[in-house]
Amino acid sequence: MKTDTSDILGLKLHQISAGELQDFMDESLQTARKAVILYLNIHGVCLALEHQKMSHLINRAEIVFCDGNGIGWGLKILGQPVPDKIAVTRWIWKLAEFSAQKNHRLYLLGSKPGVAEETAKCLQAANPKLQIAGTHHGYFNRKGPENEQVLEDIRRTKPDIVIVGFGMPIQEEWIDENESRLNVPILMTGGAVFDYVSGKRGKVPGWMIRLHLEWLFRIYEEPKRLFWRYMREIPFFFSLIFLEKMKQVFTSRQSQTKPRE
Repeated sequence: MKTDTSDILGLKLHQISAGELQDFMDESLQTARKAVILYLNIHGVCLALEHQKMSHLINRAEIVFCDGNGIGWGLKILGQPVPDKIAVTRWIWKLAEFSAQKNHRLYLLGSKPGVAEETAKCLQAANPKLQIAGTHHGYFNRKGPENEQVLEDIRRTKPDIVIVGFGMPIQEEWIDENESRLNVPILMTGGAVFDYVSGKRGKVPGWMIRLHLEWLFRIYEEPKRLFWRYMREIPFFFSLIFLEKMKQVFTSRQSQTKPRE
Protein backbone atom coordinates (compact mmCIF):
# COMPACT_ATOMS: atom_id res chain seq x y z
CA MET A 1 0.00 0.00 0.00
CA LYS A 2 1.49 3.31 -1.10
CA THR A 3 0.63 6.59 0.58
CA ASP A 4 1.68 10.15 -0.23
CA THR A 5 3.80 12.00 2.31
CA SER A 6 4.18 15.60 3.40
CA ASP A 7 7.10 17.31 5.12
CA ILE A 8 6.51 19.32 8.27
CA LEU A 9 9.72 21.05 9.41
CA GLY A 10 11.82 18.12 8.24
CA LEU A 11 9.54 15.42 9.67
CA LYS A 12 7.66 12.90 7.56
CA LEU A 13 3.86 12.73 7.66
CA HIS A 14 1.61 10.44 5.64
CA GLN A 15 -1.59 11.39 3.82
CA ILE A 16 -3.72 8.60 5.24
CA SER A 17 -7.25 8.15 6.58
CA ALA A 18 -8.32 5.96 9.50
CA GLY A 19 -9.74 3.36 7.14
CA GLU A 20 -6.59 3.29 5.04
CA LEU A 21 -4.48 2.98 8.18
CA GLN A 22 -6.46 -0.06 9.31
CA ASP A 23 -6.13 -1.60 5.86
CA PHE A 24 -2.37 -0.99 5.99
CA MET A 25 -2.15 -2.73 9.36
CA ASP A 26 -4.16 -5.71 8.14
CA GLU A 27 -2.02 -5.96 5.00
CA SER A 28 1.17 -5.82 7.08
CA LEU A 29 -0.06 -8.63 9.31
CA GLN A 30 -1.12 -10.78 6.38
CA THR A 31 2.25 -10.38 4.66
CA ALA A 32 4.26 -10.72 7.89
CA ARG A 33 5.82 -7.30 7.28
CA LYS A 34 6.95 -5.46 10.40
CA ALA A 35 5.79 -1.87 10.79
CA VAL A 36 6.18 1.04 13.18
CA ILE A 37 3.18 3.38 13.29
CA LEU A 38 3.39 6.79 14.97
CA TYR A 39 1.18 9.83 15.40
CA LEU A 40 2.31 13.45 15.17
CA ASN A 41 0.98 16.68 16.64
CA ILE A 42 2.48 20.06 17.56
CA HIS A 43 3.87 18.68 20.82
CA GLY A 44 5.49 15.85 18.89
CA VAL A 45 7.07 18.18 16.34
CA CYS A 46 8.55 20.38 19.07
CA LEU A 47 9.97 17.38 20.91
CA ALA A 48 11.31 15.74 17.75
CA LEU A 49 13.29 18.90 16.99
CA GLU A 50 15.00 18.44 20.36
CA HIS A 51 15.32 14.64 20.54
CA GLN A 52 17.32 12.94 17.80
CA LYS A 53 16.02 9.43 18.52
CA MET A 54 12.45 10.61 18.14
CA SER A 55 13.04 12.44 14.86
CA HIS A 56 15.00 9.46 13.57
CA LEU A 57 12.15 7.08 14.34
CA ILE A 58 9.57 9.41 12.76
CA ASN A 59 11.50 9.59 9.51
CA ARG A 60 12.04 5.85 9.26
CA ALA A 61 8.60 4.71 10.47
CA GLU A 62 6.32 2.97 7.99
CA ILE A 63 3.39 5.26 8.86
CA VAL A 64 3.20 8.62 10.63
CA PHE A 65 -0.34 9.99 10.83
CA CYS A 66 -1.76 13.36 11.83
CA ASP A 67 -3.18 13.61 15.37
CA GLY A 68 -3.67 17.36 15.67
CA ASN A 69 -5.42 20.25 13.96
CA GLY A 70 -2.33 22.41 14.38
CA ILE A 71 -0.34 20.14 12.09
CA GLY A 72 -3.00 20.56 9.41
CA TRP A 73 -2.96 24.35 9.75
CA GLY A 74 0.84 24.34 9.50
CA LEU A 75 0.77 22.26 6.32
CA LYS A 76 -1.89 24.52 4.83
CA ILE A 77 0.30 27.58 5.43
CA LEU A 78 3.17 25.77 3.71
CA GLY A 79 0.96 24.96 0.74
CA GLN A 80 1.03 21.20 1.31
CA PRO A 81 -1.90 18.76 1.31
CA VAL A 82 -3.65 18.47 4.67
CA PRO A 83 -4.16 14.86 5.83
CA ASP A 84 -7.14 13.56 7.74
CA LYS A 85 -6.85 13.98 11.50
CA ILE A 86 -6.87 10.64 13.30
CA ALA A 87 -7.35 11.32 17.01
CA VAL A 88 -5.82 8.32 18.79
CA THR A 89 -8.11 8.71 21.83
CA ARG A 90 -11.18 8.20 19.62
CA TRP A 91 -9.74 6.00 16.88
CA ILE A 92 -8.70 3.36 19.45
CA TRP A 93 -12.32 2.19 19.61
CA LYS A 94 -12.42 1.64 15.84
CA LEU A 95 -9.06 -0.11 15.99
CA ALA A 96 -10.38 -2.44 18.69
CA GLU A 97 -13.49 -3.23 16.62
CA PHE A 98 -11.36 -3.81 13.53
CA SER A 99 -8.93 -6.01 15.46
CA ALA A 100 -11.79 -8.09 16.84
CA GLN A 101 -13.14 -8.66 13.33
CA LYS A 102 -9.71 -9.62 11.98
CA ASN A 103 -8.60 -11.64 15.05
CA HIS A 104 -5.65 -9.36 15.69
CA ARG A 105 -4.20 -9.70 19.20
CA LEU A 106 -3.35 -6.50 21.10
CA TYR A 107 -0.81 -5.87 23.84
CA LEU A 108 -1.32 -2.70 25.89
CA LEU A 109 1.83 -1.21 27.41
CA GLY A 110 1.79 1.99 29.42
CA SER A 111 0.09 4.27 31.99
CA LYS A 112 -0.05 3.73 35.76
CA PRO A 113 -0.45 0.24 37.26
CA GLY A 114 -3.92 -1.13 36.61
CA VAL A 115 -4.86 1.34 33.86
CA ALA A 116 -3.87 -0.89 30.92
CA GLU A 117 -5.86 -3.76 32.45
CA GLU A 118 -8.90 -1.52 32.88
CA THR A 119 -8.49 -0.33 29.29
CA ALA A 120 -8.50 -3.94 28.10
CA LYS A 121 -11.76 -4.58 29.98
CA CYS A 122 -13.39 -1.49 28.46
CA LEU A 123 -12.34 -2.39 24.92
CA GLN A 124 -13.47 -6.00 25.35
CA ALA A 125 -16.80 -4.90 26.83
CA ALA A 126 -17.46 -3.02 23.58
CA ASN A 127 -15.91 -5.79 21.45
CA PRO A 128 -16.37 -9.20 23.15
CA LYS A 129 -14.32 -11.01 20.49
CA LEU A 130 -11.29 -8.75 20.94
CA GLN A 131 -8.19 -10.68 21.97
CA ILE A 132 -5.86 -8.99 24.46
CA ALA A 133 -2.53 -10.82 24.43
CA GLY A 134 -1.30 -8.98 27.52
CA THR A 135 -0.98 -5.74 29.43
CA HIS A 136 1.72 -4.01 31.46
CA HIS A 137 2.01 -0.64 33.12
CA GLY A 138 4.56 1.93 32.02
CA TYR A 139 6.13 2.54 35.43
CA PHE A 140 9.15 0.30 35.09
CA ASN A 141 12.85 0.92 34.59
CA ARG A 142 13.28 1.01 30.82
CA LYS A 143 16.93 0.06 31.20
CA GLY A 144 18.10 -3.22 32.70
CA PRO A 145 16.27 -6.23 34.23
CA GLU A 146 12.78 -4.69 34.45
CA ASN A 147 12.85 -3.80 30.78
CA GLU A 148 14.06 -7.31 29.95
CA GLN A 149 11.07 -8.77 31.81
CA VAL A 150 8.66 -6.62 29.81
CA LEU A 151 10.30 -7.60 26.53
CA GLU A 152 10.14 -11.27 27.50
CA ASP A 153 6.44 -10.97 28.36
CA ILE A 154 5.71 -9.44 24.96
CA ARG A 155 7.70 -12.16 23.20
CA ARG A 156 5.95 -14.85 25.23
CA THR A 157 2.41 -13.62 24.54
CA LYS A 158 3.06 -13.11 20.79
CA PRO A 159 0.77 -10.13 20.08
CA ASP A 160 0.08 -8.82 16.59
CA ILE A 161 -0.06 -5.18 17.68
CA VAL A 162 1.68 -3.55 20.63
CA ILE A 163 0.37 -0.12 21.65
CA VAL A 164 3.02 1.77 23.63
CA GLY A 165 1.58 4.55 25.78
CA PHE A 166 4.45 6.21 27.65
CA GLY A 167 3.94 9.72 26.31
CA MET A 168 6.32 11.61 24.05
CA PRO A 169 9.27 11.33 23.58
CA ILE A 170 9.74 8.33 25.89
CA GLN A 171 7.51 6.00 23.87
CA GLU A 172 9.31 6.79 20.60
CA GLU A 173 12.74 6.35 22.19
CA TRP A 174 11.69 3.02 23.75
CA ILE A 175 10.46 1.72 20.40
CA ASP A 176 13.62 2.93 18.68
CA GLU A 177 15.78 1.10 21.23
CA ASN A 178 13.76 -2.13 21.53
CA GLU A 179 12.07 -2.71 18.17
CA SER A 180 14.81 -5.02 16.88
CA ARG A 181 14.51 -7.17 20.00
CA LEU A 182 10.82 -7.86 19.54
CA ASN A 183 9.34 -10.13 16.91
CA VAL A 184 6.18 -8.04 16.81
CA PRO A 185 4.47 -7.27 13.48
CA ILE A 186 3.21 -3.82 14.50
CA LEU A 187 4.52 -1.41 17.12
CA MET A 188 2.55 1.81 17.53
CA THR A 189 2.45 4.76 19.91
CA GLY A 190 -0.60 5.66 21.96
CA GLY A 191 0.34 8.48 24.33
CA ALA A 192 -2.27 8.81 27.09
CA VAL A 193 -4.89 6.80 25.20
CA PHE A 194 -5.30 4.24 28.00
CA ASP A 195 -6.20 6.98 30.47
CA TYR A 196 -9.00 8.17 28.19
CA VAL A 197 -10.40 4.72 27.41
CA SER A 198 -10.39 3.72 31.09
CA GLY A 199 -12.08 6.97 32.12
CA LYS A 200 -9.12 8.34 34.07
CA ARG A 201 -9.40 11.44 31.90
CA GLY A 202 -12.55 13.07 30.62
CA LYS A 203 -14.23 12.73 27.24
CA VAL A 204 -14.13 15.80 25.02
CA PRO A 205 -17.66 17.07 24.22
CA GLY A 206 -18.66 16.63 20.59
CA TRP A 207 -19.34 20.33 20.04
CA MET A 208 -15.79 21.19 21.12
CA ILE A 209 -14.39 18.63 18.67
CA ARG A 210 -16.47 20.12 15.84
CA LEU A 211 -15.22 23.64 16.68
CA HIS A 212 -11.58 22.43 16.92
CA LEU A 213 -11.48 23.32 20.64
CA GLU A 214 -10.21 20.00 21.92
CA TRP A 215 -7.03 21.73 23.11
CA LEU A 216 -9.12 24.03 25.33
CA PHE A 217 -10.79 21.07 27.01
CA ARG A 218 -7.38 19.51 27.65
CA ILE A 219 -6.18 22.72 29.34
CA TYR A 220 -9.35 22.87 31.45
CA GLU A 221 -8.81 19.27 32.55
CA GLU A 222 -5.06 19.54 33.24
CA PRO A 223 -4.18 23.25 33.58
CA LYS A 224 -0.94 22.78 35.55
CA ARG A 225 0.51 20.34 33.05
CA LEU A 226 -0.78 21.72 29.76
CA PHE A 227 -1.29 25.50 30.01
CA TRP A 228 2.34 26.55 29.86
CA ARG A 229 3.20 23.74 27.45
CA TYR A 230 0.62 24.99 24.97
CA MET A 231 1.56 28.63 25.54
CA ARG A 232 5.19 27.80 24.77
CA GLU A 233 4.90 25.21 22.01
CA ILE A 234 2.12 26.66 19.84
CA PRO A 235 3.85 30.05 19.22
CA PHE A 236 7.20 28.28 18.74
CA PHE A 237 5.72 25.87 16.19
CA PHE A 238 3.99 28.55 14.13
CA SER A 239 7.03 30.83 14.24
CA LEU A 240 9.00 28.00 12.60
CA ILE A 241 6.20 27.46 10.09
CA PHE A 242 6.18 31.14 9.10
CA LEU A 243 9.97 31.15 8.80
CA GLU A 244 9.74 28.14 6.52
CA LYS A 245 7.05 29.91 4.48
CA MET A 246 9.27 32.97 4.13
CA LYS A 247 12.09 30.75 2.85
CA GLN A 248 9.71 29.27 0.28
CA VAL A 249 8.65 32.72 -0.91
CA PHE A 250 12.25 33.97 -1.05
CA THR A 251 13.42 30.90 -2.98
CA SER A 252 10.49 31.21 -5.39
CA ARG A 253 11.23 34.89 -6.07
CA GLN A 254 14.91 34.16 -6.62
CA SER A 255 14.11 31.51 -9.19
CA GLN A 256 11.71 33.88 -10.96
CA THR A 257 14.20 36.78 -11.11
CA LYS A 258 17.21 34.66 -12.10
CA PRO A 259 18.30 35.75 -15.59
CA ARG A 260 18.03 33.19 -18.35
CA GLU A 261 21.21 32.19 -20.12
